[in-house]
Amino acid sequence: MQERYCPQDIETKWQRRWAEEGLYRTSEDASRPKWYALTMFVYPSGDLHAGHWYAFSPSDAAARYRRMCGYNVFFPPGFDAFGLPAENAAIKRGIHPHEWTYGNIHHMRQQLGRMGAMWAWDHEAVTCDPDYYKWTQWFFLKFYDAGLAYRDLAPVDWCPSCNTTLAREQVWGDDRHCERCRTPVVKKELEQWRLRITRYADELLNFDGCDWPERVKVMQANWIGRSEGALITFATEAGDAIDVFTTRPETLWGATFLVVAPEHPLVGRLTVPEHEREVADYQLAASRLEEISRMSQTKARTGVFTGSYARNPATGELMPVWMADYVMMGYGTGAIMAVPGHDQRDYDFARTFDLRIRRVITGPDGNTGDLPQAWPGSEDDNLMNSGSFDGTRVGESAAIVTDWLEASGKGRSEVSYRMRDWVVSRQRMWGAPIPIIYCATCGTVPVPYEDLPVMLPEAAQFQPTGESPLKTCDAFRHVRCPRCGKDAERETDTLDTFVCSSWYQYAYISPYHMRGESLHADSLPWDRPSGDYWLPVDQYTGGIEHATMHLLYTRFFTKAMRDIGLVTFDEPMHRLYNQGMILGPDGEKMSKSRGNVVNPDEMVNRYGADTVRGYMMFIGPWDQGGPWDPGAIEGISRFLSRVWSTVFDEPSCGEQFAETNEDEVKEIERRMHQAIIKISEDFERFRFNTAIAKLMEFNSVMTRAKSPCVVKSREWDQAMTAMLLLMAPIFPHIAEEMWHRRGNEESIHLQKWPRGDTTKARDDETIVALQVNGKIRDRVAVAVGTDSDTLERIALESEGIQKWIHGKHVQKVIVVPDKLVNVVVR
Repeated sequence: MQERYCPQDIETKWQRRWAEEGLYRTSEDASRPKWYALTMFVYPSGDLHAGHWYAFSPSDAAARYRRMCGYNVFFPPGFDAFGLPAENAAIKRGIHPHEWTYGNIHHMRQQLGRMGAMWAWDHEAVTCDPDYYKWTQWFFLKFYDAGLAYRDLAPVDWCPSCNTTLAREQVWGDDRHCERCRTPVVKKELEQWRLRITRYADELLNFDGCDWPERVKVMQANWIGRSEGALITFATEAGDAIDVFTTRPETLWGATFLVVAPEHPLVGRLTVPEHEREVADYQLAASRLEEISRMSQTKARTGVFTGSYARNPATGELMPVWMADYVMMGYGTGAIMAVPGHDQRDYDFARTFDLRIRRVITGPDGNTGDLPQAWPGSEDDNLMNSGSFDGTRVGESAAIVTDWLEASGKGRSEVSYRMRDWVVSRQRMWGAPIPIIYCATCGTVPVPYEDLPVMLPEAAQFQPTGESPLKTCDAFRHVRCPRCGKDAERETDTLDTFVCSSWYQYAYISPYHMRGESLHADSLPWDRPSGDYWLPVDQYTGGIEHATMHLLYTRFFTKAMRDIGLVTFDEPMHRLYNQGMILGPDGEKMSKSRGNVVNPDEMVNRYGADTVRGYMMFIGPWDQGGPWDPGAIEGISRFLSRVWSTVFDEPSCGEQFAETNEDEVKEIERRMHQAIIKISEDFERFRFNTAIAKLMEFNSVMTRAKSPCVVKSREWDQAMTAMLLLMAPIFPHIAEEMWHRRGNEESIHLQKWPRGDTTKARDDETIVALQVNGKIRDRVAVAVGTDSDTLERIALESEGIQKWIHGKHVQKVIVVPDKLVNVVVR
């Protein structure tokens, strides 16, 4: 009798040996196809939580499977290490963010190591390392040189008390207050650095080459929000021009008022003196609202009249110009032509403020009467009250009216996007400094490439004022202009952390390439031959919550890099798979306040890493997630113990096992090939839960068949080998231990994935459904491959069929071999 399975005795041993032997070191190998597998890297918060295990364990299993299938697999780790939590920790603990961050990284490296994943540790990347962020700054300068980085006014959340901008994470509560002083925040326009992602809007809508979930594609398409329409100019009485983008130019004759956003640059000129106080109060109130609240369809319509009027270019009528928070500068031009007869938001606004409603589209039956609510119209309706365009079919009218607008000089065709250029300025210290210098003589001056990196100062003092320490760090802020040598100042904003993560997959290729060497414009963050071999990423995994941020930004980065000449491909990742979310035992999102957090370290201490890995994959479909079930993890632990017993316990002895049972041996071989085929399919589709279920079923077959004679057969040895190989990607430690105890020298993780034979996997018998007029009336067990004539004869002779066809005329018999026979009668 072998000793019982004890994960604590074997897992640390194998992790150490794998590291000593360099089992997961990766290099280019032209003789094998490459497979760059990547999972979104972690933020060094201090501890790995269950969500990290849920993200990494299955993706590691998929990477291991590819390696055993003959691929040269690259699976690197890293840390997305800049960000606001480190600043808050620095203030709370009175330490520099560097100290807090690197302490967490050290601890989390150890935790990641306990997973037993095939990390390529010698390719690790940490975004807050100067040898990393010098390249982040290098990319910014390359984009600046290419006209993709520019500085412009952009709205930010502003705390009037702290006198600083706030990140989204620093604005708390429904009343939107500053987390540090609880003062209500407001929106404010400040000079911010942006990247021209909108230049790539149309290309980002093209997903050719992206084997990505449809849901992600739809989310990105909606975020980009491409709309075709017309730009129409409305002249005010004071001579100003208000441009309006509309996707419904044919409804221009139904426009009875204009509405501008509270942030519109013309609000000051449009507002007459007697409305100034009301307009100012409304602007302040609007600045305190989130966009999602302003856009709500259920929100009561509010607004104020500016006192000005503009002329409708189609009717010549003067229309009042209102200001309302449901119109925003981030969409279109920040002004709309209100057509209350055919847009529900405009209709509600008009009814609230007793404004005119005019119908310009007939109803489905030619109705032309008053409207109890907005009527959007259909393509087959006609225009009315629209001058010479009366009677024009709505489906054809937009193009006709746009042509008229262009011919008359009153507008033009236009494509608009919901997406705006990416604001990358952050008013905090713990990020990559923006490599820009401001000189009174030379203006805006980029830091020379050879002067990178612009280092974060160690002497920065973190105080709970809300302001970035870079603003008050004279040693950092004051500098000589690199052009004229005069006194100048550095940019004190740092880059959005999403800039760091938009190119991190390239940083892994040659970690900290050219470390310590001077950079120049023609440098490259990776070794060119290595990049040509590994890039782009083959399989990416991570949360769908990043669909319209990281996943969109990294696509933009790659396309911009292509145009600059850094890469030759269009998309950063071929395949994408999104995992779901693991919940607490109560079915709610894990949080300390709910008291439902499961500590994976405690689970590893109790059950071992293999059990935790297996449970994370068995909990349900990986893309759906699910609640933590303490009973289910016990089940995985028992399964591994059963496998251990199957492999090592001596079989029972008795007279019934005196001779080898050929049927039993044949059944083992058949079930082995069935398991190989099914589990291989599951790995290809990331169906880890059903792969484990098949392993459990296979082990049960082996356990039932185990006897002194059977275990001496060639089929048993083949099946045992196959079972360990099939287990290896999911349960790497126990598979390695059992593999070596069975006398193998080389690591199981260097073996080839077993191949299933579909012929040998076929069952000897199958159940065929017997139908009459499409309804099942009987079932029969037949040999696999029984011919159609025999199946027809069996069906017609079946008692279950005879009573349904007796006295009726058989028109035809439809036979689907191995599946069904359908007797058609009348």
